[in-house]
Amino acid sequence: MAKDWDPFAIDFAAIRTLRLVSELGSFSRAAEALGTNQSTISYSMDRLRAAFHDKLFVRQRGGIAPTPRCAEIVERASQLLDAFERMVQPTDFDPATASGRITIVCNYYERSIILPRTIAEIRRRAPRLIVEIKTAGGEGLATLKRGEADLLVGPYEVHEESFYHRHLLDDHYVCVMQRSHPFAGKRLRMDDYVKASHAVVTYGGTWRSGYLKELDQRGLSLNQVVAVPSISDLMHILPGTDLVSTVPSRIASHIAKSVVATRCPLPEPFQVGMTWTSRTHHSAAHRWLRQLMAQIAGALPYKATATVPSRRSRGDAETRA
Repeated sequence: MAKDWDPFAIDFAAIRTLRLVSELGSFSRAAEALGTNQSTISYSMDRLRAAFHDKLFVRQRGGIAPTPRCAEIVERASQLLDAFERMVQPTDFDPATASGRITIVCNYYERSIILPRTIAEIRRRAPRLIVEIKTAGGEGLATLKRGEADLLVGPYEVHEESFYHRHLLDDHYVCVMQRSHPFAGKRLRMDDYVKASHAVVTYGGTWRSGYLKELDQRGLSLNQVVAVPSISDLMHILPGTDLVSTVPSRIASHIAKSVVATRCPLPEPFQVGMTWTSRTHHSAAHRWLRQLMAQIAGALPYKATATVPSRRSRGDAETRA
């Protein structure tokens, strides 16, 4: 343990670094996110260990974990940091002159449904703002935690207190197939649905779509003959085959003109939202972008049937996860 350090000599930068290390579970990742080196992070942690008389982190498989005392410090200090960040943020924001880079992590669905209009509006209103889009796969939250993205957009259920979340839109699943398919235009019975030859979108990682989780709970499994990593692959695979695929209803018309959609026995309504961390919560540019994206998503046309109810539960306000 380093020599005693006056707690009142600790600045907000050190506390912010502590919070980031706790969120990312790594000194090196925190250093990368802050654009500094690992020795600088280690020096800040040594000062904090001396000030709080605690080792703050313990090693575990795959990284480090905060001690109970560290978790308490981060929770209380976050309130101070949030208040300070609100205080130092400019009271006004002009998109026309704003510059910088914002990184969004998402998948094909969001890139097809939400981002086209969002990017068009950004180019019109904030032409100096740079937007980088990354693929989430099944590791969207992990990417956000590591500081590799500023905003996660997708159907992710987020329960950790360190995240903020805002609802964007509702959707449900439908079945798609080529127009000459025997099931095209028909109401699929569960037995026919399970036995059909399926092309399943896996997305990568540990992610499983809602309809697959429901099949698991019922003790059923699809006759999966093809697995693809993205919905975009289906437009090249479904035409001319006997394959059926289950996709979100809003994306069905984006796949291919030769594909027809029909109701799925397991529509499993879900929500798409955006998630971010305290690192960008008070940023004027990020607030502006989140508001813009919410407005665009809320204006998108959507027809939900009576048998496919919305499961909106959090409203449209920005909330802690």
